[in-house]
Amino acid sequence: MKIVVLDGFAVNPGDMSWDFLSKYGDVEVYDKTPDSECAEKCKGADAVFTNRAKITEDLLCQCPTIKYISALGTGYDMIDINACRKHGVVVCNVPAYSSDSVAQLAFTMILNLTTDVNGLRKIVEDGKWTGIPGFKYQTIKYTELASMTLGLIGCGGIGHRVAEMAKAFKMNVAASTKTKTSGSDGIVEFMPLNEMLKISDIVSVHCPLNDETRGMIDREFISKMKDGAILINTARGAILNEADVADALNCGKLAAAGLDVLAVEPPAAENPLLSAKNCLITPHIAWTTHAARLRLLDILDLNLKSFIETGKGVNQIV
Repeated sequence: MKIVVLDGFAVNPGDMSWDFLSKYGDVEVYDKTPDSECAEKCKGADAVFTNRAKITEDLLCQCPTIKYISALGTGYDMIDINACRKHGVVVCNVPAYSSDSVAQLAFTMILNLTTDVNGLRKIVEDGKWTGIPGFKYQTIKYTELASMTLGLIGCGGIGHRVAEMAKAFKMNVAASTKTKTSGSDGIVEFMPLNEMLKISDIVSVHCPLNDETRGMIDREFISKMKDGAILINTARGAILNEADVADALNCGKLAAAGLDVLAVEPPAAENPLLSAKNCLITPHIAWTTHAARLRLLDILDLNLKSFIETGKGVNQIV
């Protein structure tokens, strides 16, 4: 069996090992592969692993030996699922490996955008507290989360972990999902999207990127949110219409945004979110803790082992 890892650097920049794949066959690991070179790298391969390198109909036509493709993560929007189905290729992903890590960063953003610890620290460093009677604390943002409402768009493993964290801060938690718009699970109140947007002080995105969600958060969507709401996105950047979100930040309709993902990564210098007001952007880092990436490799191993032994992956999409 020939195994090709097209772009393994993000998952394993050198602090872990790909040796676990060697027990299944010959392994070729590339740090990064431009889309234009993917077919050439995949020639003769039986199994292919990809992080963001695209798997297309054309690639599968050029590489008929491929029988197994795995995303190096949970999202698989870079893989043409219909083409894989047509060519009889098994596709797997790696769910749940980073739920705790992504939820942690999502809530870190919530805390950062409601509690300006750096601003408070700077007051002390600049000598504006020591020996100055009648100091005005209100000059720096510090907002109590208790009794505020967190709205979740999507409430799978990551969304529900964020909900649990919010409950620890005595927040109300509402969610809207594709399959559930009513009822409660004891932590989350489910409701229609428009109803949730009306009441949410903070909206956090945890849905997949697909044809329905691409560009979903646009001017019309934002108009249904509370004035001064905060937007958090640790899912996929293309779920946002970035120009519309930037406009909403700059005019104050949105008070702030915390984004770990952008539509194009790394972003072009002219991306409007880079200069938007009160926009906190991190470099798609939420999933990259060492603990999460170790779990990812373990699940990759289980998926491939299952495919070789049974013809089916544990986390099979197609």
